[in-house]
Amino acid sequence: MSKFFQIVIGLALLVVAAFVGYGIVNALNNVTQPIAATNNTVATSIALILPPTPTPLPNGASVVLSMKSLARLETAQFTIEKVIIKEQGQGALGALFGDRVIFVAHGDVIAGVDLSKLATGDAVVFADGKAFITLPAPQIFVTSIDNNKSYIVDRQTGLLTKGNVTLETQARQEAQKEIEKSAIEAGILTQAQKNSEFYLKQLMLTLGYKDVTFIRATATP
Repeated sequence: MSKFFQIVIGLALLVVAAFVGYGIVNALNNVTQPIAATNNTVATSIALILPPTPTPLPNGASVVLSMKSLARLETAQFTIEKVIIKEQGQGALGALFGDRVIFVAHGDVIAGVDLSKLATGDAVVFADGKAFITLPAPQIFVTSIDNNKSYIVDRQTGLLTKGNVTLETQARQEAQKEIEKSAIEAGILTQAQKNSEFYLKQLMLTLGYKDVTFIRATATP
């Protein structure tokens, strides 16, 4: 056989070997890919069948600590306007020595729950997601007069007096008390309680509790 034919036959054998090798590799890929896909399917199925690892619910002490961090929770604000008439010396000699002021007071009353008063036993919780929370009674936090919106309507003094310099201050102090009293009569403490419960229920849901019952303390003005 000539050297030329030997070279041709050698090249042909190399080509055949290359095709055979490619077929074997391709066949192996076709076998291993379904195995990998099957493994993924099995893993997914197992994950769906097995329940997720439950996250432990915080205990009562942790719940109380979370709430106490909110401190004074302001949950209701009422704006009230009052007309106050403060006078003195209005007897028979009122025209000479009397003093009278009419004051229109515009004030704000803020109420809420002081969560810093919570004790550890005020949160009773269970592993099934139920919780019973005893909240401190709602209270008035702030009663203030808005000086920019409050004004004196009239001031009358007798002919022989310059008037009491503290009469307007007395009118303001009385107005503050009356505004707070009116806010309580209008239900600000009840509103503060309801709003506090709503806000804290959202907190409890975030902590993982699904059934939350609030026990109300008696409100003290």
